[in-house]
Amino acid sequence: MSERDRPPPEAFLRAAAREDLGRLKIFLGAAPGVGKTYEMLSEGAARRRSGTDVVVGVVETHGRAETEALTRGQEIVPRRAVAYEGRTLDEMDIDAILARRPGLVLVDELAHTNAPGSRHLKRYQDVEELLAAGIDVYSTLNIQHVESLNDVIASFTRVRVRETVPDSILEAAELQVVDIPPDELIERLKEGKVYLPQEATRALAHFFSKSNLSALRELALRRAAQAVDSQMLDHVRAHALGGTWAGSERIVVGLSEQPGAEGLVRATKRIADALHAPWTAVYVETSRSRQLGPDEHRRIAATLNLATQLGGAVAMVPASDTVDGLKGFAEEARATQIVVGKSARSRWFELRHGSVVDRLVRETPGVAVHVLPLEATAGSAAMRIRPPADWGRLSGYGWSAAMVAGVTAVGLALFNILDLGNVALLYMLPVMAAASLFGLRTGLFAGLASSLAYNFFFLPPTGTLTISNPENIVSIIVLLGVAVVTSQLTSRVRAQADLAAAGARSNAALAGFLRQLTSLGDRTEVARTICSEIGRIFDLRVVLIDDGSAGLVVTASTTPDTRLEAMELAAARWVQDTGKSAGRGSGTLAASDWLFLPIAAGGRALAILGVAREDGSDPLRSDQLPLLTNLLDQAALALERLRLETDMRDVESVRTRDRLRAALLSSVSHDLRTPLTSVLTAARQLRHGSTPALIDTIESEALRLNRFVSNLLDMARVEAGALKLRVEPVDLTDAVAGAVHDVRTTLEGHAIKLDVSPSLPLVLVDPQLFHHCLLNLLDNAGRYADPGTPITVSAERYRDGLTLSVRDEGPGLPPGSESAVFETFHRLDGSDRTTTGTGLGLAIVKGFAEGMGLSVRAGNRPDRQGADFSLAFPERLLVRERAAEGDE
Repeated sequence: MSERDRPPPEAFLRAAAREDLGRLKIFLGAAPGVGKTYEMLSEGAARRRSGTDVVVGVVETHGRAETEALTRGQEIVPRRAVAYEGRTLDEMDIDAILARRPGLVLVDELAHTNAPGSRHLKRYQDVEELLAAGIDVYSTLNIQHVESLNDVIASFTRVRVRETVPDSILEAAELQVVDIPPDELIERLKEGKVYLPQEATRALAHFFSKSNLSALRELALRRAAQAVDSQMLDHVRAHALGGTWAGSERIVVGLSEQPGAEGLVRATKRIADALHAPWTAVYVETSRSRQLGPDEHRRIAATLNLATQLGGAVAMVPASDTVDGLKGFAEEARATQIVVGKSARSRWFELRHGSVVDRLVRETPGVAVHVLPLEATAGSAAMRIRPPADWGRLSGYGWSAAMVAGVTAVGLALFNILDLGNVALLYMLPVMAAASLFGLRTGLFAGLASSLAYNFFFLPPTGTLTISNPENIVSIIVLLGVAVVTSQLTSRVRAQADLAAAGARSNAALAGFLRQLTSLGDRTEVARTICSEIGRIFDLRVVLIDDGSAGLVVTASTTPDTRLEAMELAAARWVQDTGKSAGRGSGTLAASDWLFLPIAAGGRALAILGVAREDGSDPLRSDQLPLLTNLLDQAALALERLRLETDMRDVESVRTRDRLRAALLSSVSHDLRTPLTSVLTAARQLRHGSTPALIDTIESEALRLNRFVSNLLDMARVEAGALKLRVEPVDLTDAVAGAVHDVRTTLEGHAIKLDVSPSLPLVLVDPQLFHHCLLNLLDNAGRYADPGTPITVSAERYRDGLTLSVRDEGPGLPPGSESAVFETFHRLDGSDRTTTGTGLGLAIVKGFAEGMGLSVRAGNRPDRQGADFSLAFPERLLVRERAAEGDE
């Protein structure tokens, strides 16, 4: 299988991406009332009768009896109620559909905007989630809601719709046009089948005029035809099928550096508009492109820019010659028509170089070739005066002469062994080497020098340039001819090798650029890398600009002293607002020394890249634009990745905050109500007289409330990073004893075993925060320990630190929950039924401990059932003098 017959890898990637997705079918109409919903429900009912699991996600019947009749007998997923500004709105319940997981779901009005508070802003995003889950979707859409046609339709209907759907949705969907003639639709409107009578009268006078409906109908049919053509081309490429597959016209125009190419682009635009066909402007890069001067490169860039402004696609194709490049691109694009220009050439030029037009006509059967004369201008006349030829470097001729001399010396040395024919073959070596290393003309010089040396030194009479034997004249002519042909072939191979090397360098630059960007996770570092790498590759001054709250800000540059003047900032603002290039070499604010280009993704500029040269010349040649465009695409992907990562972190932060809020409300309702009930009950009993038990109840429950509120405040300090440490030496024995005393009520019924030696060194901690850690660890042990079991507090000295442990004899920790127990509001499964608590205590312990430089660990006891919580003090937090005193 040849390279051209092999399916492109992009086709396989697109097919693989669609493999697990559901299929989307859109019933496209020119206007409301053509019967899109009716047709969707009819096909849904037919699929249901054939055995498909079909449900109705959302259908808007608009009070039409025939539409409502089709919903009867269908399974309808109940809508979700959304409260908004005092009203209740009904929206499609996407979670219920995902849980139901039907084979097909019917979703009306694809362009609908969901109520605030919904998961997605637009209904088409709901549909994308359903498709990602492998569920097929039928939906409806009017042509005026297509994003790319919004401006066009508003220009003649005078109505701009705000709800639009991206074109990418249509490109991935199967389209079925629901069409009725304008007169029939107007009649339906008059009969009240579309709107209420008073609304119908107003609609007929404005949007539903016959001219508007005819234009909308044409746009709907044309857009559907474009989608079908695009899908057909994807299938053709995926299966490597040959031919143009001319379901619709596709035009390619070949450009050159000659004056008059702009007229060729404009003519192609007129042809494309007449045929309603897409078109692409192509410039073929050959070895000759490297010999072009700055004016020619500037002319090529201007022509490609004009094609972009006129709505065409542009491409630059490397190839060995113009015809092969243009033909190869036309075959890949499945072009049906090719437009080329023909300039005035002499007969001698065509005999030497051939005719591009004649070759295209012969080698592209089935493709219409339009030949347009290039306008004869002063510039074109100057172009016919060929620039001085590139005769190569003088050193190349010197090396060629040296190689011929070396071969001559070898031939003379071996003349007694070799015959004349073999000697002639030796002279092929310097010819091929010279043509390969130094170019065609140097190879021709080596061929001429070889012929003369062969004649002078080897053909009788030797020492002269005369030839006595007529057969030797033929040998000289053959040698010279072979030298010329070999030089041309070798030079052509060298040119192709140069093109391949240039492509390899571009690919290597792209790969290295992408590798560096993907390894970075900070936007500032990414910006610096973009500037430094692009500046290195093109030898340019580069600046990257962001649009911040304070306006345009330079975030990175190749030179630290880069300052942009008012004109440069105006050009950058234009790029940010329009998404088009501006500055030097463009059509906008061209007086600037800088060229500004958008780094765009998703239809919006993520940043602006500015490039300039130190000498103030044009920053880029036309042949450098494709590589820069690819680099900008990679940069846009990197910046978009960082933006999405930031958005995901923000979303996760919001989710965490919502989870904490819900847990806090649950905790407050549970843990405040219980002590408040006890306090209120005791207060009522005081009316009948006080007892020590009532006073103890009030005091203990009040302390419990105080501890609960303290925990909330402490957790807020931890999450806000507002801990202020007052570190001082603390005696562990005193600290543990004080904490046990303060939670004696919670530990009632549990014996406390203290194994903290007075000889242990003092620890450097914040006394108050450390006291809170001990209180929460002891409180947690008292809540979860089995009744009547002891709680052990022990401390043990190690070589590199000290560990303080609190152990209970309760149920212990479930496997895998050792880290989760320190999360905010985390409780063990079932704990709400057997214990009270907010789930804040251990999170506070972890936050306070890490703030003081300690580490906290949770696990199960190795000797018996129960939990073991420990605080580890590193060696740097121990006061060594106390240890020394204890040793004495």
